[in-house]
Amino acid sequence: MSNLPLHDHTHHDTPDPRPDDHGHPGEPSDPDDAGHGFVGRLDPAVIRNADGRVVWDGDSYAFLQEECPGTAHPGLWREGRIRARQGLYEVTEGVYQVRGLDLSHMTLVEGDTGVVVVDPLGSVECAAAALGLYRAHRGDRPVTGVVHTHSHVDHFGGVRGVTGGGVPILAPAGFMEHAVSERVHVRAAVTRRSVYTYGQALERSPLGQIGAGLGPAASTGAISLIPPTVDVTRTGQEEVVDGVRMEFQLMAGPGEPAQMTFLLPGRRALFLAESLTRDQHDLLPLHGAAVRDPRAWARRLTETITLFAGRAEVALASHHWPVRGADAVVRMLTRQRDLHTYLHDQTVRLMNKGLTASEIAEALPLPPDLEEPWHARGYHGALSQHVRAVYQRYLGWFDGNPAHLWEHPPRESAIRYVRCLGGGGAVVEFARGYIGQGDLRFAAQLLNHAVFADEGNKEARDLLAEVYTRLGHGAENATWRNVYLTGALELADGIVPAVPAAPCPDLLAALPVERIFDSVAIRLHGPRAWNESLSIDWYLTDLGERHRTTLSNGALIRQQDPPDGPVDLTLRLTRQQLIALFCGKGAEGVEREGDVGALRRLVALLDDAMPDFPVVTP
Repeated sequence: MSNLPLHDHTHHDTPDPRPDDHGHPGEPSDPDDAGHGFVGRLDPAVIRNADGRVVWDGDSYAFLQEECPGTAHPGLWREGRIRARQGLYEVTEGVYQVRGLDLSHMTLVEGDTGVVVVDPLGSVECAAAALGLYRAHRGDRPVTGVVHTHSHVDHFGGVRGVTGGGVPILAPAGFMEHAVSERVHVRAAVTRRSVYTYGQALERSPLGQIGAGLGPAASTGAISLIPPTVDVTRTGQEEVVDGVRMEFQLMAGPGEPAQMTFLLPGRRALFLAESLTRDQHDLLPLHGAAVRDPRAWARRLTETITLFAGRAEVALASHHWPVRGADAVVRMLTRQRDLHTYLHDQTVRLMNKGLTASEIAEALPLPPDLEEPWHARGYHGALSQHVRAVYQRYLGWFDGNPAHLWEHPPRESAIRYVRCLGGGGAVVEFARGYIGQGDLRFAAQLLNHAVFADEGNKEARDLLAEVYTRLGHGAENATWRNVYLTGALELADGIVPAVPAAPCPDLLAALPVERIFDSVAIRLHGPRAWNESLSIDWYLTDLGERHRTTLSNGALIRQQDPPDGPVDLTLRLTRQQLIALFCGKGAEGVEREGDVGALRRLVALLDDAMPDFPVVTP
């Protein structure tokens, strides 16, 4: 990857930093807020698993303490420098945070006899190290409770690093369903795209990955899960754990991760989970997810203000650093609420004038009071992403133009475009002209056609890698930077295989039975199964359930408690044996009646995911 220091600021998601109304760059209190209450750091900040493999290296971001180079957006560099601070911090009396040891933070609230852990990071090893750092400075206090604020894995995956169970574990209603089912259907696709979003294959350096917006990166240790013992089912619900009183607000909406915030009335501290971060949080992340509703998000933030305004002197969250002062807390909540409302309402207004998603994303301005604060800038999400998310939520992928209804797929379109433009060499020359004019965006479009028409066109590949590098180095948004630079890396060096995620027995054990069968159905190779038909009854002896799967017209249909009728095969097995069977671990102990060949035929029709599919080449 070449070092091209020139920036491209041709769109409003990556403007040059500008001072706020007081003449200071951004919020001058940010470095003080981020450093407030520092107690001590983990030194070295390198965490290994039992086999000696490094699962976290916080020291790899030391370069961010240097001056911003020409290969990074000054705003992103500044945010990354503050965000990469690592160590134990006292937020307020009896409330501590360990930051910089994973994508998220661990919060520790001291109780009468021990400490309540909030969001125990994303891996067991990092959670254990964070708890060890806390105990090194605060004594060997036992963990007396755990709070999972929401169902993203970076907030619960480390739970067995702080407790083996036997303590109250609080989580919002629906937590287990979302935690174990998230991305079951498109796990391979999301995992592959996450390599781009988080820059997992990039070197951590001024030329490469400098963070992910919400945090430095995600740890790669063992993931665990312990089912909650207490469900938070309503806003206003109060719970007391080890003398710590918590007043909860449910924040999730339909189709969204289970999430909650809570007030610690005795500490005047408000924990905001991921409902508020110091950036534009994403409505639709680049690696893929269900679209969030910004209007509902805004309404819940209004409720947060109503419930807790004036009752908290400090607000802390699962990412970034706390907000101090009752007025500052309300001001940030209000601005974030207004940001979500504005982008939703203005996008819908322009949709009803006939503008497409790309047209709205290009043209929609933000009011100065929403554009200038650093906590409302696009370090993780981006305004143009949000606009497209709102458009997708209401109108879907089709923009109404008949020419876009039945387009050729990318490679076939590229071949035709390149032919019309006079061949691959001509496309490269056109692209050089646009690069010279500073229009890197259109140069990327042209060169992408040249590469998809002929992936062996080295001149086009090399030039496209340079363009992606320049776009990445100019991006204020961390995930955009990572996507551009990963694309450049793969064009130059080929696909870097993703580090395979370690299996998580806790997640598999908690997977609902219907999801197990769903995960099988989406692997069925439909065309190969067109002329096959079979039926299997599955008696789950430990659950007292009977499920029937029927293969018909290339589709695997599941029915629970079906009417009696003939089937090809009947299996009696436990839920764990069912999981083992479809994980390829054999069928030892499974009772069978009928034609066992039916199961073999079904398994033979299952297709494997492609974990390292091409992205920037056809």
